[in-house]
Amino acid sequence: MLKMKRTISRLCNTCGELLRIPNPLIDVPDGQQAIEYLVGSGRYADRHKYPFPCLLLLDLNMPGKSGFDVLCWIRQHPDLKSLRVVIISGSDQEKDILSAYELGAVDYVVKPTGFDFLLQIFRDKHQSWLKNTE
Repeated sequence: MLKMKRTISRLCNTCGELLRIPNPLIDVPDGQQAIEYLVGSGRYADRHKYPFPCLLLLDLNMPGKSGFDVLCWIRQHPDLKSLRVVIISGSDQEKDILSAYELGAVDYVVKPTGFDFLLQIFRDKHQSWLKNTE
């Protein structure tokens, strides 16, 4: 899994460990680096060290390219059509949620207020997020 934005990265890692999700969580700091990771360029060229993700957890509010920019970029590349993208955002704006789904996100989660809520979201949804990816 590829995760954007460090603010909840550690919590996501902990959730993954507690739920024994076998997929590694790899964090990148911004939208441009997410694209570089997906392409496998620059520092992410070593696919053994940086495997292609089966799931992208994407924040909308990132430095540089926004989550919407990354999602649009992904959808412009047919070879990435099967990449499952879940938006995890602080925005509960209906326009953001609708836009994310229109651009192909498989789920949209408003960032929870605490670890217990995040753990419950992972517990409830991780199997559907990873469906047909393992």
